[in-house]
Amino acid sequence: MVDVVARPNIAESMALSHEVEKFLYREAEMLDSWRLPEWLELFGPTGLYLIPSTDKLDGDPARDLFLVQDDRFLLEQRINSLMRRSAHAEYPHSRTRRLVSNVRVAVQTEATLQVSANFAVFRMRGGTVDAYIGHYDHILERDEDHGFRFLTRRSVLDLDALRPHGKVSIIL
Repeated sequence: MVDVVARPNIAESMALSHEVEKFLYREAEMLDSWRLPEWLELFGPTGLYLIPSTDKLDGDPARDLFLVQDDRFLLEQRINSLMRRSAHAEYPHSRTRRLVSNVRVAVQTEATLQVSANFAVFRMRGGTVDAYIGHYDHILERDEDHGFRFLTRRSVLDLDALRPHGKVSIIL
């Protein structure tokens, strides 16, 4: 008797990848058009938004310093601040353009997906163009309203330092 290893259904795998890609492209469009309150709804109540420091890319938020380490409450405060005129770093809002590519999807559990993708975010402000390049490591769960929602949204920068801009005042 020969054991047969079950292969994942290729059509189902491709359909899932396409669905996740559409979600990430829609998310990028929300961010580029500064629909931040709408974008916030893509996070679950325990959702995390993380950007590790450029010198410790695989850092652990429980032990290491992060550029951004927001739970859902802090992320809501960040969004509220960015939408106000008093947010001088982003008023008037920067123009951004996001490119998302090489999306890879792996089923983590029955309820969650592990998603990786590359990104390039270009920020135009005051006659200057800043480029933020890196990769995403997300954990998503299914959501009836949006298709998916973030449990963890991790943006890992490939930059060795935040020069010349020195900060991340936009959502990556």
